[in-house]
Amino acid sequence: MTVKLAILFYSTYGINQTMAEIAAEAARAAGAEVRLLRIAETAPAEVVNSQDGWKAQVSRASALPVATPADMEWANAYLFSAPTRFGGVASQVRSFIDTLGGQWFTGALANKPVSAMTSAQNPHGGQEATLLSLYTTFLHWGSVIVAPGYTDAAIFATGGNPYGYSHTQGAPFDDKAKASISHQARRLVEMAAKLAA
Repeated sequence: MTVKLAILFYSTYGINQTMAEIAAEAARAAGAEVRLLRIAETAPAEVVNSQDGWKAQVSRASALPVATPADMEWANAYLFSAPTRFGGVASQVRSFIDTLGGQWFTGALANKPVSAMTSAQNPHGGQEATLLSLYTTFLHWGSVIVAPGYTDAAIFATGGNPYGYSHTQGAPFDDKAKASISHQARRLVEMAAKLAA
């Protein structure tokens, strides 16, 4: 059975979209059918338009489809990528999750593997707390969490976060970062294939 992976991202300044794109490339190379989906912007337009970087990112992401509950039903695996906000995930992602009550109620999210990535302004800006808070939600869904753990040397090369890749603003997307993201995506596809068999 083909792994149908929904990669869902929210990105204010482009970091998480880049992470999602790297993951999508690795997942496709591993044999998955991938839908790269943006989570809708919910901030007021006047706020977005007041910051050039944010406005540019909204324009960049607009070429991609917006994630819907139907995408969650289509997929048999999920990868989320979103920035941290005060130790939790960005409100745009929480708003999307709040639309999934019907899918949760019918069990459409259960038994599907899921993983997550995040970013923050500084190395201790709440990355681990953000990932763990997302995983708490996924546990409520009955999903199967597939974190990278310490399963590849690439994890150690980027700071050793076993919960999921986390990027610090201003750091380059060098070969180490790409290897860590790619490993997480491949591991998710591998586990999804096993569960789907």
